Amino acid sequence: MSKLYIVATPIGNLDDITLRAINTLRDADVIACEDTRHTQNLLNHLEITGKRLIACHAHNEAASSQGIIGLLSQGLSVAYCSDAGTPGVSDPGSRLVRAVREAGFDVVPIPGASASVTLISASGLNGKTFTFEGFLSPKSGRRKSRLQELLSREEAFIIYESPFRILKTLGELRDLDDTRHLVLGREMTKAFEQFIYGTPSEVISQLKVVKGEFALVVLPPSKNDSSEDEEEE
Repeated sequence: MSKLYIVATPIGNLDDITLRAINTLRDADVIACEDTRHTQNLLNHLEITGKRLIACHAHNEAASSQGIIGLLSQGLSVAYCSDAGTPGVSDPGSRLVRAVREAGFDVVPIPGASASVTLISASGLNGKTFTFEGFLSPKSGRRKSRLQELLSREEAFIIYESPFRILKTLGELRDLDDTRHLVLGREMTKAFEQFIYGTPSEVISQLKVVKGEFALVVLPPSKNDSSEDEEEE
């Protein structure tokens, strides 16, 4: 039976793509993507040619999903890629997955890069729980209210931010609680990758280049070493 493959692609460094993802893109009859030009550049890098590409993005996902179901009904296999990282995680793809499953077709995840997991791995987070928030509201009041709610949980949380709002968001975190430590990742896996650790005030003072893509993890309040899990008797 025809299947939809959800393919994670690199968030920056193209060498981060998996062998399974390459084989899936090579074997798929059709590749659906958030931006056909972006995915075509990736296919060119991988020397995968002659593929039919169709657009499936935030503004046409409902209609495009029906077209993809039509292709699956014809016996074709379809791979879906967002611009970077894992589809459906702050990217289009979730509506497509639901529609395809409801139509009775299998959905196969092809795991790989994710900005949130990449940042967690470099953060030193010592805990089992974190909240993935993604992009906050662009409206100042809603954004600040949500930050206050996330801070009150005293657990780690991850947000994505644009270069146009990163300083404003860091300033709001500073105003709400300048004792919490965070790790800011800028342009992760790319040529100018940067990680900054500290309180919001310290991160603001160290952030000299406000360009590129940003992700940050706000760590839980500091606790002494005795908070580590005790062995069961």
